[in-house]
Formats: sequence, C-alpha cells, structure tokens
Amino acid sequence: MYTDISSEDYRDQFASGEGGDFQFIDVREEDEHAEVHIPGAINIPLSEFPARLDEISEDEPVVLVCNTGVRSSQAALFLAGMGYDQDFIFNLEDGTKGWMKKGYAIVGELAE
Repeated sequence: MYTDISSEDYRDQFASGEGGDFQFIDVREEDEHAEVHIPGAINIPLSEFPARLDEISEDEPVVLVCNTGVRSSQAALFLAGMGYDQDFIFNLEDGTKGWMKKGYAIVGELAE
C-alpha cells in the first residue's frame, strides 16, 4: 500500500534532487516539529490529516515522516485508502530519531 524507505534511501532518492518534485510531510504535532525536524519537511499533523487532505497533491510523490515511523505509516495507509497512487507514497521508516542518530542535518529549536 506504500513503500518504506530508510534515511539513506530518502537522501539518495529525494533530498539529493534526483527524484524530482515531491512533498515531504512531517506528521508529528506542531510542537514536536518546531523542536526539531528534517530540512524541507512541512508540518501536517496526523490529527489534522483528514481536514488538510487538499494540501497534499496526488500528482507528486509524498514522503511521510514522524518520530519513529509509526504515525507516518498510519498517514501512508490513510493516503492509500483515500485513493492516492501507492507508488507515490513513501514512509521514512526510521523517522526523525533515526535521521538524527545518523548525524544528518536538522532544523528547529534543538538545532540552534
């Protein structure tokens, strides 16, 4: 219904610019996102997903991220259930925590 990708795969396929246009959505709550997030991630909390579905294009790949990959997998299932192309839905399986463990760049209050 969606594809799990690692932080490395995200960097290679999307963040590098090789994959073309895509949407990178952090589904954590606003305070979590403000504290720390991966560069380029826009915040649409999972709790607001149904109400903000019109902000998510069906014409571009969607990469979803949360803290550990659990909430983002729920968001991926939701998008698949709403008819989004399964080949366009990606879940960053190691989440923001995994990203940070690898020492990759972050933004937010903790990065300052």
